[in-house]
Amino acid sequence: MTSLRIIIFAKAPLPGLAKTRLIPALGAAGASALARRMLDHTVGEALAAGLGPVELCVTPSLLDPAWRQTGSTTGIEWSDQGTGDLGARMARTADRGLTKDDGVILIGTDCPALDHILLRYLAGALMEREAVLLPTFDGGYAALGLRRYADQIFDGIAWSTDSVAAATIERLDAAGFSHMQLPTVSDIDEPGDLQWLPASWRLDLTATVSGGTSPVEGV
Repeated sequence: MTSLRIIIFAKAPLPGLAKTRLIPALGAAGASALARRMLDHTVGEALAAGLGPVELCVTPSLLDPAWRQTGSTTGIEWSDQGTGDLGARMARTADRGLTKDDGVILIGTDCPALDHILLRYLAGALMEREAVLLPTFDGGYAALGLRRYADQIFDGIAWSTDSVAAATIERLDAAGFSHMQLPTVSDIDEPGDLQWLPASWRLDLTATVSGGTSPVEGV
């Protein structure tokens, strides 16, 4: 049976540290609360997918007091992202993961649409390809599945821009990977993205932020 390791890249969901681009709309506390909910959702869906080990790769270090404030998460492995830009951290983690399991699926915590059903669909596609990309409407990607490793996939990418997915596809082609893209999904990075949250999440945010009134209302 093929084992796929889901590796979740996560930042500690603390005020002023997590989802800072949402602070103008939600405030530091509201952005932190949403980050925590997205982290919990992502971990839960990754475990529910039942594909193999689930690893939470974190920053700051898991020894940092920040993680003691987030509660315990059972059923997962923990690791540090370490130093370097996002590409260096992802490259190091993917290379390590592929020495342990037949494939890795690298994900963040910003995409509520990435549930266990979609993860299983991605895993099925990865059985027929060496790489599978789940692109987002802002030009990035919410998940990258790999069955083999090449440094160049992560090298020289202008992270947090609208060219990330396209540049990654170029690098996969150059490395000779068989690959495919899944249908595009929305992630939550900017205030305008809040409209893509599940309705119940938006209601909860409205109750949390500013005593019950926030820009989330009516979205």
